[in-house]
Amino acid sequence: MKNIKLIEVPSEIGAGTRGASLGIEAIKIAALDFMSNFFIHFPSEKIPTENKLLYEPIESPYAKRIKGVVTMYERVSKSVSDTIKNNFFPVILSGDHSTAGATIAGIKMAKPKSRLGVIWIDAHADLHTPFTTPSGNMHGMPMAITINENNKECAVHQIDEETRKYWDQLKNIGKTAQKVSPEDIVYISLRDFEKEEKHLIDKYGMKVFSTKEVRNHGPENIVRATMRYLANCTDIYISFDVDSLDSSISKGTGTPVSNGLREREAEDLISKFMYNRKVCCFEITEVNPTLDKENLMAEIAFNILQRSVNILMMN
Repeated sequence: MKNIKLIEVPSEIGAGTRGASLGIEAIKIAALDFMSNFFIHFPSEKIPTENKLLYEPIESPYAKRIKGVVTMYERVSKSVSDTIKNNFFPVILSGDHSTAGATIAGIKMAKPKSRLGVIWIDAHADLHTPFTTPSGNMHGMPMAITINENNKECAVHQIDEETRKYWDQLKNIGKTAQKVSPEDIVYISLRDFEKEEKHLIDKYGMKVFSTKEVRNHGPENIVRATMRYLANCTDIYISFDVDSLDSSISKGTGTPVSNGLREREAEDLISKFMYNRKVCCFEITEVNPTLDKENLMAEIAFNILQRSVNILMMN
């Protein structure tokens, strides 16, 4: 039986729309509405944020609030690393997706010899860099940080020295630059990306399962194919961005995209992955209750969280 620890990261400085920092509380409210005492069962830690930067002028237009993101990376990676070293399974609830790179850094700090695979369930590739970003929002960059990629061949911006310094710092958190090799990444339900990101997906031949493939083959077969593909990895991290869900249900997130997963498909995918013993960390991110009417997104996220953790506990 695994010991679970919840790590709450209510940071939203990497997002373009406001409100993701409230996502964790919204998930807790959903639990109360379902009359579940899930959140009192597990030890939890809340990571202090740098959300005060939201009130300050932006210094780096192509990597907004990157200074705060570096601070968050230091805090989150240390927490995740300590959690794993203490033999707990970290379940991370985060505001925006930018800190997922820190989660990965923390896994590598705790398990430096591991070959880490990443299952990224997300509408977006998050492979931008300060050189290619259309928005400057850092939640579009964690995968580029993780594979230590600048994507200079597709550069559209010149970046200043300070931004470059912080960017290099982000990529080197935990002392290893490349945490995950690009061939050990699997995207599920990816459907909204720019040509600069497509360049990296093609360059490295990254594995992508579309929503259509999930629907045609069924979650179980996609899970099997993913695990076959990642067979040489010793550990696996799963990151679930709620915008992987179809925009008809994912109103409560900053960047909804049509043609996404149905709630049941996402739940089946994730719970089937959880049976695999290589899975060492799970993250849910980008719930934004300020964009939601009935707290629907948080309720869906909570259902997935509860089912996943139940499986981890049994396994």
